[in-house]
Amino acid sequence: MIDLGRLRALYAVAQYGSVNRAAETLGYTPSAVSQQLAKLERETRTTLIERQGRGIVLTDAALQLAATAERILELVEDAELTLEEQRGQAIGTLRIAAFPTAARGLLPTALSRLIDEHPALDVRVSETDPYEAVAAVNRGEVHVAVVHDWHNTPLTLPEGLSRVKLGSDPADVLVPAAHRLAGKESVRAEDLIGERWICQPPGSICHEWLVRTMRRAGAEPDFAYSVAEYQTQLAMLAQGIGIGLVPRLGRGPLPDGVVVVPLQPELSRRVYAVWRNVTSRRPAIVVTLSALKRAWPERATA
Repeated sequence: MIDLGRLRALYAVAQYGSVNRAAETLGYTPSAVSQQLAKLERETRTTLIERQGRGIVLTDAALQLAATAERILELVEDAELTLEEQRGQAIGTLRIAAFPTAARGLLPTALSRLIDEHPALDVRVSETDPYEAVAAVNRGEVHVAVVHDWHNTPLTLPEGLSRVKLGSDPADVLVPAAHRLAGKESVRAEDLIGERWICQPPGSICHEWLVRTMRRAGAEPDFAYSVAEYQTQLAMLAQGIGIGLVPRLGRGPLPDGVVVVPLQPELSRRVYAVWRNVTSRRPAIVVTLSALKRAWPERATA
């Protein structure tokens, strides 16, 4: 009989195209994944991998077996969901992905409830940008993702995923206290043309949103400082460096030397929880969504 764990390793390599990526996803070492593939070759008496330079490629037989493995793993997951639903208890492993400010400003409250109320649930968390978090849910690597989007940068979900809105998270323009805009009652996007921005790296949803916002105002933003972590952005602002647009979720108190300048019209991002439709009936998903919705009114904001 073919070992299910070895099929899972083969399927992961087929999905991600490399042993390293598969190992990262499965939580194994690359050598452990390679060993699983070697054992599967002996088990099936079939050549599954071929060396190509420093990497490997899957043979036609391996690709056919990986396609079969996908169907088998789906059946196993459905069986596990059915058993858990019948028991009516939130048990097993529940993986959550969340963008950094949600991980800081929302998840602690939700996680404490899940841990207290459902001790049999093994919750695992990873910080992930919304684009990758949605892809991870779609691939089945993550059960629930906390993501966000903006009105001019909507987040499109693949077929088979569901979402529920948790709330809206306003964002403010932040400038050093000595900045020319520090004393303004409010600013518009047009007032920010020519400024040197501190912004999240290209490829992130916040970066794309700011690009679209400033282009709509008639200018290309000057991204002088590419900084992923908002707390680092605040530290730079406190030293008189650049300007930023920072959401309130998880922001915490502003350091001395940083001033809020309201943006008009006010901008806010929409925060959602996302999961796969086929897992909707799983008790662990139900209680997790409930905990996130209950935690939103108590979230940590500025």
